[in-house]
Amino acid sequence: MRQTAAQLGRLLCFSVSKRGAAISDIASRDAGDRVRFLERLPLARGRPLLAGCVVAALVAFALFLRFAVDRGLPPGFPYVTFFPAVVIASFLFGSRWGAAVAAVCGLCSWYFFIPVFDSFALLRGGGVALGFYIFVVATDIVIIHWMQRANANLAKERETSRQLAETRELLFRELQHRVSNNLQVAAGLLSLQKRQVGDEAGRAALDEASRRLALIGRISRQLYSASGATRTIREFLEPLCADVVEASGRTGIRCTINVADDAALNPDAAVPLALIVAEAMANAIEHGFRDRDAGHIEVHLARDGNDLVKVEVRDDGHGLPEGFSIEASDSLGLRIAAMLAEQLNGTFDLLREDRTTARLLLPA
Repeated sequence: MRQTAAQLGRLLCFSVSKRGAAISDIASRDAGDRVRFLERLPLARGRPLLAGCVVAALVAFALFLRFAVDRGLPPGFPYVTFFPAVVIASFLFGSRWGAAVAAVCGLCSWYFFIPVFDSFALLRGGGVALGFYIFVVATDIVIIHWMQRANANLAKERETSRQLAETRELLFRELQHRVSNNLQVAAGLLSLQKRQVGDEAGRAALDEASRRLALIGRISRQLYSASGATRTIREFLEPLCADVVEASGRTGIRCTINVADDAALNPDAAVPLALIVAEAMANAIEHGFRDRDAGHIEVHLARDGNDLVKVEVRDDGHGLPEGFSIEASDSLGLRIAAMLAEQLNGTFDLLREDRTTARLLLPA
């Protein structure tokens, strides 16, 4: 019963979270639609006939409505239905059409609703009312015109900013691509140079250097974002571990990422972190799975207290020999990993536990 209740609770939370995300997406789309509509104002710029027909219908409706409510209004409201018509026409079709509507509506209110009725004769009080109408509609039209000019300038600036952002992203990706290609070319040159080296140790050293350069080239493709978004360590480690396993050519090796508590990745620490993790995985593949076709590597990420981030590379291989230490090892890669960890104000060590564990501790 408790398990069923827990499942229902998780289902409800998932449904609420999905609904909240959907509502957020709808609100974002609605805001974007409103912005795009405002950017198109005034409407029908190149279609005066359409604008004229709509404006004429708007004036006719305002006049009809004024006659309809005439008996229910107290004296002194000749323009009550004409002000909205002027504002709507100015907002939708621009200040020129708004001024035209204001003129026609002013004449209609003067003739039908200002004493002397059904005449253009004007008494003193009627002149004051007409002057008030002219002042109000002129103010409305000018304010709407300024707002539309500001909106048009904002739309131009937004389009310029969008084009600049696209250009920046294009240049960024091109630069990133060229840097990565240059590193790959350097790695390829080292591989070619290896053919002219007869000494086996020299060939192995060139192989290692070529592998590390190629790895840095792959890292640079995914390290930085043109938008400046910060990546988490997990997002960085997943493609890295897949690259290392693929580069080994060992199809039986399986790698999983286990994250207990993720953290934001400092770009300055990304390359050293990648080299350390790649070296630990390469060491596990080369020595831990020696003479084996299959194996499992687990990369575990967690917090170690409040001040440290712990990254562990565990494998179920042969294990470490008795009395092993990195300082006494002849592995250049492990010594480089320890040196890089020290540069990051962290520590790197290989431990004999239930699984062979390469542990990296870094400041959070």
